[in-house]
Amino acid sequence: MSAWGEHVTAALLGTRRRPVPPLEEIPDGPADPAARLLDQAALLTVRRRAGWRPVGAEPTAPAPAETAPLVPDAAAERLRRILAGEHARVLPEWLEAAARSGRRVPPHLLPDLLHKGRADRALRPSIARAAGRRGVWLAMQHVDWAYLVVTGGGAEVEDPGVWSTGTRAEREAHLRWSRAADPAAARATLSSTWPREPAPERARFLTAFERGLSLADEEFLETALDDRGLEVRRIAADLLARLPGTAYARRMTERARACLRAETGPAGGPERLVAAPPERHDEGMLRDGIPYHAAERVGNHAGWLREILARTPLSTWTERFGLPPEHVVALPVGTGARLAPDEHARRDVHLGWARAAARQRDAAWARALLAGDVVPGDVRTLADLLDVLPGAEREDQAAEAVRRIEDPTGRLTVLDRVPGPWSGALADVTITTLADTAAGRFPADLCRLAGERLAPATASRLDELARRHPGHRPLTELADVLRFRHDMLEELR
Repeated sequence: MSAWGEHVTAALLGTRRRPVPPLEEIPDGPADPAARLLDQAALLTVRRRAGWRPVGAEPTAPAPAETAPLVPDAAAERLRRILAGEHARVLPEWLEAAARSGRRVPPHLLPDLLHKGRADRALRPSIARAAGRRGVWLAMQHVDWAYLVVTGGGAEVEDPGVWSTGTRAEREAHLRWSRAADPAAARATLSSTWPREPAPERARFLTAFERGLSLADEEFLETALDDRGLEVRRIAADLLARLPGTAYARRMTERARACLRAETGPAGGPERLVAAPPERHDEGMLRDGIPYHAAERVGNHAGWLREILARTPLSTWTERFGLPPEHVVALPVGTGARLAPDEHARRDVHLGWARAAARQRDAAWARALLAGDVVPGDVRTLADLLDVLPGAEREDQAAEAVRRIEDPTGRLTVLDRVPGPWSGALADVTITTLADTAAGRFPADLCRLAGERLAPATASRLDELARRHPGHRPLTELADVLRFRHDMLEELR
């Protein structure tokens, strides 16, 4: 028996029943037999490991050659500080700026960066753009970093065999890549295994159809409306609601026309709208994604009306009334025989239209609804409408909304939906809002968001505000992060 085997036997039987085997390397060990056995086992372990040689192992392929240059030394040092926790929230901006400049992360910082992406999924696309080829190579050596292989695409994701043999994440990445490259092929791929997929997987895979969505997907999505999975049916209905010209759109249009009609005036044109929510809920409505119970604190009938309008093509109303969106939105809304405008009915109709505009990405309707101030109190819907507008116009509209909204939480909800860097009117109203609170506490959430979104060129204005109000920590930190971002972006030019 080997020396190691003898020590194992002694440990199993106990030193009272089996004496500790002698070991030349430790002639004078501890007096206690158990302690001496452990000391000798430790020595044997080190000796065994030091002498171990891999059998049949193949050497790891070297990292591929890089084509992109490294970021400058100053930028690399700043990234090290960010990864160590200094202004960590600006990491996505650093990564995007590096990718825009065509540069990559230094190799010695890749492990810490990939570890960040393991915990924060939102960072992964930015990491994939800035990590370079070595980042993907490194991710292939470590299971916890394998997300980068999926996020970054490449041969691993494009390989059709992934659909049969890959992990769930790899299959989903392959389907999303395929939808971007060839939507019809992706649809055929999913169709080939659809009946065998678990309901949660069917739902996740179906979200990939947001890419390249077209009328060619209608038949597949109509079938999914009858799926046994509730979430699958919901996603299919939401996707169909974005497609005009489908049977789904025609069903919704028929329901919507029964719910909303126009009364003509003396001149023959529409004078007001009359809203009449559905009297009952049926199986067809349920199949098309209209739940029986309203998700909001309104009556079910009002909830059905909002949901129907939200899923109806907006062209229905411009064609039916012969008016542009801004004129349709301006029409008063009543109910039944009541001649006076009904504020509740107006709110239900306009909220339905607003959600349709957000879903259908219709900037003309979003613009008309925002101009009419038709979503008072529904800040989330207002923020959804802002998402539809082009960048510069979005900032101006967001600035106007912040001026109107008195609730700090509502202001933050709107601002959170506007990507940076903020300049012009939106920067002005944000800084003014901060200055107006100088007599009290500076809202930490607003300061934190402003630090991430305000254009770094506004740093001097915030420095001055911070000097006028020393001791206000959130404001001081805001000024500091703006200076930090300014220097950061200069290093990556």
